[in-house]
Amino acid sequence: MTLKLGTRGSALARGQSTAIAEALSAVARTKGLDIDFELHIVTTSGDTSKDSLVGSSSTGVFVTAVREALLAGECDVVVHSLKDIPVGPYEGVTLAATPLREDSRDALCSGGVAFADLPQGARIGTGSPRRAAQMLTLRPDLEVVPVRGNVDTRLAMVGTSLDAVVLAVSGLKRLGRASDVSEIFAYDAMVPAAGQGALAVEIRTDAGADLAAAVALLDDPTTRAATTAEREALGVLEAGCSAPVGAHAAIDKGILTLTVRVTNAAGTLRLTETNRGPLSDARRIGMVTAHSLLGRGAAHLMGRP
Repeated sequence: MTLKLGTRGSALARGQSTAIAEALSAVARTKGLDIDFELHIVTTSGDTSKDSLVGSSSTGVFVTAVREALLAGECDVVVHSLKDIPVGPYEGVTLAATPLREDSRDALCSGGVAFADLPQGARIGTGSPRRAAQMLTLRPDLEVVPVRGNVDTRLAMVGTSLDAVVLAVSGLKRLGRASDVSEIFAYDAMVPAAGQGALAVEIRTDAGADLAAAVALLDDPTTRAATTAEREALGVLEAGCSAPVGAHAAIDKGILTLTVRVTNAAGTLRLTETNRGPLSDARRIGMVTAHSLLGRGAAHLMGRP
């Protein structure tokens, strides 16, 4: 049986989806199922628009078209970067697996220059308000430049129009571009986006039992727990892609430790909250952490009354 796996057309999206297709085919064979996959490329508005993606209207811009293709029967399985998925439910679609997470940290790509050694007023490119705000906290002298484009396009700007760009370690590794990393930001310096480094495999809620069971075999419980806590905090904060919010859950010996940071756009004010507990309490930990931040004034830092 050949099934269609829906994905965006970028090199990163195709690479991630191909890896998931190969893994699904392999696990299906262990259950006596002969399943092959072919990629179905879906063009999204985020791929064609030249406008900035910053703003609440752009939340999920890379996801909706792929999900609609799934619901329309154009494909049977879809793969996303988990950090791109809005936290609310999507009718008819089930998050069937969160495979083992890649490195969730942020990377500086600067041609080998350390962050502390970048020249005064260096021009740093990013499309993320979260990264921009946290970099300005660390180095208020920087000029943060909004950028669009795929990883290769952004890396090509280094040494020409920009002194550096900041990208996800996971994406660079998946594209075979880890050698372009000049420095990896520690979690306490740059709290990553909720779900960064993780993939999401979705199927229709009414998918066949064999497909659902095969996809479920890819689910990693620790990744599921960590990203559940991170995304729960994001949901309570009502923080979309325009909000400078980072969330990172670490797991050690069955204990989940969640850190959430909210920074104002200028990088001059920030709030950080940490809570911990067993993996089974992941959702509650995310909720409690976010409510604590709201009680401390996080909404104001995000630009809300």
